[in-house]
Amino acid sequence: MIQELLMAAVGAGAAVAVYTGAAARVVKQYERGVVFRFGRLRDDIRSPGFTMIVPFVDRLHKVNMQIVTMPVPAQEGITRDNVTVRVDAVVYFKVVDAADALVRVEDYKFAVSQMAQTSLRSIIGKSDLDDLLSNREKLNQGLELMLDSPAMGWGVAIDRVEIKDVSLPETMKRSMARQAEADRERRARVINADAELQASKKLAEAAGVMSGQPAALQLRLLQTVMAVSAEKNSTLVLPIPVELLRFLERATPGAASETEQAPAAPPVRPPLSPAGPPLSEAYLRGRAAAEEAVEDLTGPSVEPAHKEPDA
Repeated sequence: MIQELLMAAVGAGAAVAVYTGAAARVVKQYERGVVFRFGRLRDDIRSPGFTMIVPFVDRLHKVNMQIVTMPVPAQEGITRDNVTVRVDAVVYFKVVDAADALVRVEDYKFAVSQMAQTSLRSIIGKSDLDDLLSNREKLNQGLELMLDSPAMGWGVAIDRVEIKDVSLPETMKRSMARQAEADRERRARVINADAELQASKKLAEAAGVMSGQPAALQLRLLQTVMAVSAEKNSTLVLPIPVELLRFLERATPGAASETEQAPAAPPVRPPLSPAGPPLSEAYLRGRAAAEEAVEDLTGPSVEPAHKEPDA
């Protein structure tokens, strides 16, 4: 009798162990358990930890609640300003309702991927090239709204969407490079012209100061000589401005007055022919014409020492 009781206890223990092994489940911290009993959804969502189900009656499906990073394949499209581009993106989403993610859509990851591709193509067709290149934040927000509306019915929440890269044709890249180069050259010319204008104003102010103080010009010239001589040059070209000569003339008033008082001697033109016998009338007329031509070029001159007698 005792042996039969022991055998029954051992059998019951084995049956309990088998039942426990078949019914025991463990749900991880980042998962939620959804139970289907005879194919019908149970209302209670199993939390993380140890849980039990009815063997051969219940089915437990674990749903990952972590944020999923899904790359969107590059989509080729034509922008609103008729430029062909290839754009790829990345979508960050997570499941917020495990039951809806299993019941309302067959494969929520595949559904989000297809919706992201179609939304990306729509964004490309509605945007300009400049917006794709420089105003991506606004496009990311618009793409997120387009994905979030249908995804909420699937128990999925879109965390964020980012456009990664925009590929342009080679011809467009060269055109943009030429445009950028021309714009930089224009700005360089404007900056250079502005610098020349400022420099001219400063030079005008310096010229006004030097005109009031002539010694300043001489000091500036000496500074220039020192700067040139510091380079160990063997030849030094020193320009002497007219203002310096005038300053030296004013510095020596005696020499200037003597120069002003001394009259300039008129040029003496030698006689056209030496003294000799009377010349013919044709010779005299030719000499008179030559003298008049010389006077027209050089001005009046003194009378010659020897005057030919009239024939």
